[in-house]
Amino acid sequence: MASENFDLIVIGGGPGGYVAAIRAAQLGMKTAVVEREHLGGICLNWGCIPTKALLRTSDIYHLFQRAEEFGLKADNVRFDIEAIVKRSRKVAGRLSGGVGHLLKKNKVTVIEGEAKLEKGSKAPKVVVKGKDGKSSTHEAKHVILATGARARTIPAAGLEPDGKTIWTYKEAMVPDALPASILVIGSGAIGMEFASFYSTLGSKVTVVEMVDRILPAEDEEISQLAKKAFEKQGLKIITKAQVEKLETAKSGAKATIKVDGKSEVIEVEKVILAIGITGNVENLGLEALGVKIERGHVVTDGYGATGVSGLYAIGDVTGAPWLAHKASHEGVICVEKIAGKDVHPMDKSNIPGCTYCHPQIASVGLTEARAKAAGHEVRVGRFPFVGNGKAIALGEDQGLIKTVFDKKTGELLGAHMIGAEVTELIQGYVVARQLETTEAELMHTVFAHPTLSEMMHESVLDAYGRALHY
Repeated sequence: MASENFDLIVIGGGPGGYVAAIRAAQLGMKTAVVEREHLGGICLNWGCIPTKALLRTSDIYHLFQRAEEFGLKADNVRFDIEAIVKRSRKVAGRLSGGVGHLLKKNKVTVIEGEAKLEKGSKAPKVVVKGKDGKSSTHEAKHVILATGARARTIPAAGLEPDGKTIWTYKEAMVPDALPASILVIGSGAIGMEFASFYSTLGSKVTVVEMVDRILPAEDEEISQLAKKAFEKQGLKIITKAQVEKLETAKSGAKATIKVDGKSEVIEVEKVILAIGITGNVENLGLEALGVKIERGHVVTDGYGATGVSGLYAIGDVTGAPWLAHKASHEGVICVEKIAGKDVHPMDKSNIPGCTYCHPQIASVGLTEARAKAAGHEVRVGRFPFVGNGKAIALGEDQGLIKTVFDKKTGELLGAHMIGAEVTELIQGYVVARQLETTEAELMHTVFAHPTLSEMMHESVLDAYGRALHY
């Protein structure tokens, strides 16, 4: 087919890609998005959104089990796994369709197919192979890679999905039936969200983690509280454990786990691999163009530039943190830089991380340990949920808000939370860090009563020996 020219072509229609395309269109660029599967990418179709739909169901089911605490009678409460999955897929489909509407509204051209890059004059040419097998070539002044990432596997140890017994996040989201037992390998956000979901519905769940604690990216104190909460719910957690071998059998899977130099065998019905993700860098022609790739991810500067003329990359394909909101913001920064706007590179320390298990976990900035390692003399504030009236009224009195300040300057170095709705609360501290707020401004901020957010204020006060309600 004949070539079609654009100002910008974005390869990938996920949270990074479609946001970049919309912002480019707003700035007057003739823009196209190439997508091989579904608009919205992994996040909207197989990640952030449908998993939250599943977890919403498990949260409600959990509350039904506690009905008597709230003066209610709810006998013989059951669930329908097929209906749970159907709702989750419906939510994903609705939002994916919404992305298509937004792109159309902003006059962004959507090209369906698999993209490959070839050397061009100003920027690489984009060759798209459609589902009909036919190819079309498109040229642009600028090309942005937003191809995302996929679940990491280790075939040598048998840590490779088969779609039946050994699952990735995709299979874990659409079970035909509730497994009696599950082994989750990896205790990051993805692993713990699925562990929480299945355990709440009644599966016997075992979590295996290679390092010495679960949720290793989080503050150590928060990780310890999370482990206690999960074990109280019935999860079995094995840390400092290495999966030596994973085999499938008619009855399920058999995992050989090495702990403290000794090997033990765990037999389960299903296995969920949550050992990380790797960028989608293959079959794009990147090597021939001279794009630098390290540990499965494209290397870029603070504005998304790859070093190859006219070629940029954003989102999961560029590495950690693998978060949709990071990808979207990178897309905006990249496009505005291309357009000649005065923009700053992203400060990744201001990107919040959220885990939507029960209890929820959220954080931003440095942990206490990392702050000390960076040379800061710190003040640490803590406030427990048990000291908050709204938390007690909600029946959610277990949790903690922790804040870390620089002792000399009052800079808010980090905030770490575990408990009900902390994935919503964390944004207050994110804004504070973005505005370079010190403890003085936070202390003099008025928080509404009764709210969970009052604990944020109290944690700040506690860092300076001024907590009022605990």
